Amino acid sequence: MKKFDRITIDPELMNGQPCIRNMRLTVRRVVEAAALYPDWQDVLKEYPELETEDIRQALEFAASTLDDRAIRLEVA
Repeated sequence: MKKFDRITIDPELMNGQPCIRNMRLTVRRVVEAAALYPDWQDVLKEYPELETEDIRQALEFAASTLDDRAIRLEVA
């Protein structure tokens, strides 16, 4: 398994949600920000405590937790 040295899980912090380097910034929030701001420089501007490697590992961590199952989506 890939080592995620910037992703921390502490039951005492953010209810045990995966966070970035023991900050009160969850992986989920970073992934949401990366979706909202496709240019990572905008994410880094919004969250100056982040580093580029934090964003990369958050995205990789999120992807690694997904199943390889098919999900049916309704077509508009």
